[in-house]
Amino acid sequence: MARLTALAGGVAVMTVLLAMPSTAHEHPSGITDLVTPAVVRVEAVSHVEITLLDHLGELKHVERSYDIPLGQGTGTVVNPEGAIVTLTRVVKTDDEDVAVLAANRIFAAHHKVKIPQDAKRHSLKDPRLDHHLEECYPPKKSTATCIIDVTTDITIFPNVSPADSDGFKAELVRAGSGPDAPAVLMPSGRAVGSVGMPTAPLADKVPDLVGSPTSVAGFLGRPGPSVRSTVEIAHLGKGGGAGDKGRPFADPESKIDEPVKLGGLADRGMAGAPVIGDKDGHVIGMLVGGGKSARMIGVREITSMLTKAGIAPRRGAIDSAFEGALTRYHTKYYTEAAPGFQRVLELYPGNTVAAELLKVSLAKRGGPEDEGTKQAAVPVAESTPLWPFIVAAAVLFVAAGTGAFVLWRRRSPADPPEPPSPPSAPSPPTPPAITAEPLDEGSSQTVVVRRSVAFGAVPQQKQVLTAQEPSIKYCTACGMRLGHGHRFCGYCGHPSET
Repeated sequence: MARLTALAGGVAVMTVLLAMPSTAHEHPSGITDLVTPAVVRVEAVSHVEITLLDHLGELKHVERSYDIPLGQGTGTVVNPEGAIVTLTRVVKTDDEDVAVLAANRIFAAHHKVKIPQDAKRHSLKDPRLDHHLEECYPPKKSTATCIIDVTTDITIFPNVSPADSDGFKAELVRAGSGPDAPAVLMPSGRAVGSVGMPTAPLADKVPDLVGSPTSVAGFLGRPGPSVRSTVEIAHLGKGGGAGDKGRPFADPESKIDEPVKLGGLADRGMAGAPVIGDKDGHVIGMLVGGGKSARMIGVREITSMLTKAGIAPRRGAIDSAFEGALTRYHTKYYTEAAPGFQRVLELYPGNTVAAELLKVSLAKRGGPEDEGTKQAAVPVAESTPLWPFIVAAAVLFVAAGTGAFVLWRRRSPADPPEPPSPPSAPSPPTPPAITAEPLDEGSSQTVVVRRSVAFGAVPQQKQVLTAQEPSIKYCTACGMRLGHGHRFCGYCGHPSET
């Protein structure tokens, strides 16, 4: 009975545990939701201060400043402090090219000549102007006609609602050796929040299987009401190398030319966008290339650059709260998901994904799709009642107690012995009374006693008539003959004088 009761109780516990929502879960939909809150727009501008020294006539100093777009792309936040990974070509270019472009602009505007507004060196038909233009181009010389100073401004536009039109500034911490190598940025100039920013989880490695499904998420413009994050499906192709070579994309069904599709997105602002694995929604790489040749550099190149920059990727309090709410949302426990998303918005009010999913959770809470409501509405009759197990356990307990009591009664004596009295001084044994026949006058009595060693002093007596001897005395207590001059009986120790 005890084994059956324990088994039934274990089954009931397992049923309850299986009915509870799991916290470790592969999201069946919204696989990019873990990453998109941490996707940002990156824009870099080269700020040029240039002074033209005009020696053709009267000496003149012509000063101009230009903001030349350097690059635009997508980045991913990898720790709560706001560290961002993107492509080097988005945030860094050759300063000499920027200086050449600024020289062409200022020379054409001041001397009223036609010079293409690009980063190429040009020549003019007028020898004097052509000489002065050549002396304006870098590198700087002692005879230079232009003094040029180039700085880079990097602005980050986070995925928040309402949209942040100003963004925040960032500094280049580490750049790669090539344009399609990872670069690391850090915020500067303003705090990113009391608990930091949402982050994206990085995978351990790139899937080896050819045709593995992935998603690429990024921005084609500054985030806002009319510009939402763009998500495209892609598949990993065969081969590929480390570093800037990357790994190609290929549609296993050959319906879409994925390198061309993703190359166009890279040119429009998704260069550096995270490539998200379909298994657990973690970042497995970064979109590189463009035109008709988009590829992916793997997560190991990203983590290697972070190590060189001295930055450790990690997740924060916002991510823990968001992932817990997201798990309940995708398992359709909307009642439990809503408070989780509300907590995320308390920590990071601009989280657009949490705000959208909170709306859905509140709309579906308590409805027919809410799994938590369905479990609460299950009739009691359909579940296993607990009272039979409680009654069985009570009966078993009473039976065990009764059996133990009966066994104890059988083993105990009928009349329990009285407790022993405290020891006292030993007293001499009192012999049994001797009944003797009447003796004739003039005769004396002699008693012969036999002692039993085994059972104590129980005298066996036989009366014998003998002649009277006036000088012989006998013990008045036990009847034994007293020796001459004895003051005590040799048998029982009784005084002879009494």
